[in-house]
Amino acid sequence: MDWRSLIKGFQAYLVMERSLSANSVDAYLRDIRKLVQFLELRDYALNATQLTIDHLQEFIVWLNEMGLDARSQARIISGLKAFYKYILVEDLMDEVPTELLEGPRLMQKIPEVLSVEEIERMLAAVDLSEPQGTRNRAMLETLYACGLRVSELVNLRLSNLFLDIGFVKVIGKSNKERIIPIGASASKHIQLYLEGVRRKQMNIDPQHEDIVFLNRRGRQLTRVMVFMIVKDNARLAGIEKNVSPHTFRHSFATHLIEGGADLKAIQDMLGHESITTTEIYTHMDTDYLRETILNFHPQNRPR
Repeated sequence: MDWRSLIKGFQAYLVMERSLSANSVDAYLRDIRKLVQFLELRDYALNATQLTIDHLQEFIVWLNEMGLDARSQARIISGLKAFYKYILVEDLMDEVPTELLEGPRLMQKIPEVLSVEEIERMLAAVDLSEPQGTRNRAMLETLYACGLRVSELVNLRLSNLFLDIGFVKVIGKSNKERIIPIGASASKHIQLYLEGVRRKQMNIDPQHEDIVFLNRRGRQLTRVMVFMIVKDNARLAGIEKNVSPHTFRHSFATHLIEGGADLKAIQDMLGHESITTTEIYTHMDTDYLRETILNFHPQNRPR
């Protein structure tokens, strides 16, 4: 099968089988076209089923020579593995060369987190006398209580709230659903917002009637608006860290790890496909434990 046919089939596989967004599909296709470009430059008249691990490793060296950083190279390797997984699904090969393909080692960037005290300061900093104060408090409570992505927060639906039994249903990446427990404090503030006079008297756009958090025009909030609300609140709370909605997600996971929660349970609540993504929070916990020992172990006290 020629490259054009394979790429077209791969595109259909990503859309139909993997349910990926248009941006993700485009990124995967760009990665495969880079491989085709490399083969053409090297005058390798080979189709995908004829490539070996040596060809792919030569391709990675070429990417490095082109100046692509380690993270970009790792993403392209991920695209190649997805492409050859499609080839396996189509029974075009029994074994694929990407099984032995290794990417560059990436430095893990430890995300910024807030302490419990800083979270409490941000929640307390919300001015409930302001028109949108009750909504903003409910949003921050929900971000921290459930570890949601900002896209999941703005798309949260009334029909997916089960506050009486302490759960919410979230639609995450690739339209994957997951059930997340929600604490009493977040539930209380969501109910205060939903039952408040301002929300009840709002002229809600019919297309957004099932959305939980609305702007003053009765429409779904944008991601940018949530970022602005979070940053304004961090400023009001006197927090100098670079705080974003994702900081609440990182803090949610870190505080659970510090409290002894099971890593697999945290993975499920965060909606991570791979446990490796969740494991970054164990490294953060190691730093926390080291700091605890240095500060509180009797041998480290001044004499």
